[in-house]
Amino acid sequence: MSNYESFPPTSRIWIYQANQLIPTEKTTEIKAHIQQFTKQWTAHNQALRAYGELRDQRFIILMVDESQAGASGCSIDKSVHFIQHLEQVFDLNLFDRMTFTYQENGAIKAAPREEFAQLFADGKINGETLVFDNLVKNKGEFETAWIKKLGDSWHKRMV
Repeated sequence: MSNYESFPPTSRIWIYQANQLIPTEKTTEIKAHIQQFTKQWTAHNQALRAYGELRDQRFIILMVDESQAGASGCSIDKSVHFIQHLEQVFDLNLFDRMTFTYQENGAIKAAPREEFAQLFADGKINGETLVFDNLVKNKGEFETAWIKKLGDSWHKRMV
């Protein structure tokens, strides 16, 4: 498996976020599943140069270097089925797009949209609060814009 540093900034990325912290006892097995998937991930029977990781016991990150071979619709479908498989096997929710993650005193916290808006209304979070933008599209954006101030993110429309 390729290491993260060897991928160019243009590599396509997908971030799936668990709506709660993944228990430590599940992380080793989840990491093994991710590694196995990225080794076998193909597009039109051509191996993809892929990378995957579990980060902060919450985020599953998949990445493809499309300069080698592009991720096609069928290969993206394979990744979605893989993530659905992880949900079933490990009793996770990885497709909840209305749970927002943010940093509070260095810790990663999550809140459903309504609670997130209430935290903002109550002044517990503000435009300076760091949020995770899981909609970044490539490694370059991931490195520079995955974590950003709430006031600079699409999240501000939700509060």
